[in-house]
Amino acid sequence: MQRALLFLNRYSRHGSTSAANAAVRQLGEGGMSLLQYSNYDRCDMASLIRSHAPEIDCVIVAGGDGSINAALEGLVATGLPLGILPFGTGNDFARTLGIPMEPTAAASLVMQGDTRSVDVGEINGHFFINVASIGLSVELTRYLTGTLKRRWGRLAYPIAAAKALAHTRPFKVRITGGDRSLDVRSLQVAIGNGVYYGAGMAVYDRARIDDQCLDFYCLEPAHLWRVPLSFAAFRRGSNRALSSVQAFCSPGPIEIHTEPALAVNTDGEITTTTPATVRLLSKALNVIAPIENPPTGDQRVAE
Repeated sequence: MQRALLFLNRYSRHGSTSAANAAVRQLGEGGMSLLQYSNYDRCDMASLIRSHAPEIDCVIVAGGDGSINAALEGLVATGLPLGILPFGTGNDFARTLGIPMEPTAAASLVMQGDTRSVDVGEINGHFFINVASIGLSVELTRYLTGTLKRRWGRLAYPIAAAKALAHTRPFKVRITGGDRSLDVRSLQVAIGNGVYYGAGMAVYDRARIDDQCLDFYCLEPAHLWRVPLSFAAFRRGSNRALSSVQAFCSPGPIEIHTEPALAVNTDGEITTTTPATVRLLSKALNVIAPIENPPTGDQRVAE
């Protein structure tokens, strides 16, 4: 019998549905001993994981990307495996890992128990699994309310993005690290650890969650009217082909300075401000997920 600490976010998009309840019941009926928290503050998740670590075998987060992000500190510190029931709106981390979106199928995967180790990003001491970003996405977060997500689901993202684009102003940014230095005006700087963000947008079509590389892109403000037309390229992760995008891969550390100082969004939450130091924690998180075939060829290197 596996002993699991379960965080069930009833306020996530699907956290209070009958399908969510069925998935949780399936875990118990399948032989898992569940210590369940349904009424908790996300700020307490890391400390709860640490305090219960001696008596559990894994942690299950039943919610969205924000809930997973809140658990990262405790998971990295204890090394406990993470199981995911994707009850959120975007579920980008689950999508990156190939975890089923259907609740009972995701529960079956958790009970199967196969684990893999994946990378974690860190910016000014704050962990992220999907993406950290500055500029447009911060404005998007301010418009992407819980009410909007509950009403429109994944359509809430383009609705909020249209509002954010109208209010985002270009800023100066300097990015340095190793032998690289970049000085530009930008609307958005994004640092991807996984593949997906923003409910299915792809950071880079060659990105992997365990490639020991952070994927940076910088969207310049030239031809602002073209930004909505570039949506398909960002959706596919082929934005590096756009003339308004500068992009590269790096294991870090990377220093980011902006003028003026700006807020930083990590996995959908505003957590810090620039200047910022970005690092990569290689294979720092153990997660219950489908086991991929080993990648062919050499591991990705800094570009």
